[in-house]
Amino acid sequence: MLDSTALDSTRFAALQQAPLWDFALAFYARPGVEQACLALQDIAAVDVCELVFHGWLFTHGLEARPEALSAQRQSCGEWQAGVTEVLRGLRRDLKRAERPSETLLALRERIKQAELLAERENLQRWQTWAWDADPPWQRLQNKPTMSNDTGIWLQERLLSPHDGQRSVFDEVTVEALQDAFDVLGRQLDPLQRAR
Repeated sequence: MLDSTALDSTRFAALQQAPLWDFALAFYARPGVEQACLALQDIAAVDVCELVFHGWLFTHGLEARPEALSAQRQSCGEWQAGVTEVLRGLRRDLKRAERPSETLLALRERIKQAELLAERENLQRWQTWAWDADPPWQRLQNKPTMSNDTGIWLQERLLSPHDGQRSVFDEVTVEALQDAFDVLGRQLDPLQRAR
């Protein structure tokens, strides 16, 4: 019997024709996605770039092999912490200014653009990780067809304990997280391609 998760070369070829950045822009523009991503980022410290990466793979019927993700997750996490989150913190600090000057507003806008470029760089790193694996089946596999709904699938990719520690959330937070993942799952479902 053939392994249903063995990487399908047709799916991988389609993935290589669809840049992650293009997917990110289209997905983020879908109704409710931006708010859901920001909620997950603020409530559970979810890396939105990794979230988008998993969504991109999902739309091609693929997923990352969990055992292969660890080093990439750490590398991208270091980038996020050292660059993106620093820029985000500066931007948010400047936003709190009472009666900001034109110069301060211009500075905040530049920092916002730098933050976007930092996120684009992070997405590029995820894409390169997926595309440049030799052989690609070491990092990617077909997404099993018999899985939970998309929101739960995405939640399992992002909130499963990666370092052996499980996050504990109160009931209200759990509900907010589930709502955000439900929104993202519903928006990913229409983007699915034929498998």
